[in-house]
Amino acid sequence: MALIPNSKTPPLFHLLLFLLGNVANATVFTLENHCSYTVWPGTLSGNSAAILGGGGFALAPGSAVRLIAPAGWSGRFWARTGCRFDGSGAGKCTTGDCAGGLRCTGSGVPPVTLAEFTIGSASNGNKDFYDVSLVDGYNVGMGVRAAGGTGDCQYAGCVADVNGVCPAELQVRDGAGSVVACKSACAAFNTAEFCCTGDHSTPQTCSPTHHSEIFKKACPTAYSYAYDDASSTCTCSGSDYRITFCPTGSS
Repeated sequence: MALIPNSKTPPLFHLLLFLLGNVANATVFTLENHCSYTVWPGTLSGNSAAILGGGGFALAPGSAVRLIAPAGWSGRFWARTGCRFDGSGAGKCTTGDCAGGLRCTGSGVPPVTLAEFTIGSASNGNKDFYDVSLVDGYNVGMGVRAAGGTGDCQYAGCVADVNGVCPAELQVRDGAGSVVACKSACAAFNTAEFCCTGDHSTPQTCSPTHHSEIFKKACPTAYSYAYDDASSTCTCSGSDYRITFCPTGSS
């Protein structure tokens, strides 16, 4: 028999039911680091949604963390590399840096690989939308796998080492001369053709370019430019998600 609260039910009982309902509808993100080095995941929430993981934290090789998002949550995750923070959390990263130091208060500075999510709610039929995007460039491989959901629930990700095939004009190097990130053509050249702005601001007028096709060839299931929706946006309902940094495959 279902428990139905009424006007005589203690307030604590109402709160307990509310919390249990939220947990039942929550989405669990598991972030795992398969890289050979520490990454510092950054998180950013949209629409004043809950900030997950305090905005950022360290994730050692082989370790994982679980973050819980409420229904309707939207936001993004990315990896920062080469970070140095002091005891107060102040510091900088070689790639993916953000305002706020250890705990991000803004987006990762391009070039950076992004995992983007809009978690379903009653208003959209409880359908999740997610993708891995190279529109802001690439720094670390990422994979997203749905677990326990219904629908298409496709794998999204970029398993390839894009830094290894990055054209010279897009390369970002560290102090030792190693390629640590690959810029988007928009960031490198800042023209309407590459940024899908101005006369190129619609799907009909902004087409793939030589540079975006390098990204697409390396990572077929990732966004390679602004209007690369057809093969890059994934959907699922009622799923949890595993986000892997430096994945070795889609399984």
